[in-house]
Amino acid sequence: MIVKDWCSFCGECAGVCPRNLIEVKEYALVFNEGSCKECDTCIKACPVKALEKEEN
Repeated sequence: MIVKDWCSFCGECAGVCPRNLIEVKEYALVFNEGSCKECDTCIKACPVKALEKEEN
C-alpha cells in the first residue's frame, strides 16, 4: 500500500479493514502482517484519497 503525503491519519481506513490489518500510530499508518485480500475497502474509505495499491 502506498500512503500519500496528504494522509491526515484520520483512521477511516483502519476502521473499515475487515481483517484489522491497519493501525494509526501517532503520525503513521502501520500495515500489520496478515493476509490482505486486496478488497480495496480501505482505499474507498479514505476521504482524501491518500491510499493506493502498490504496483508489483
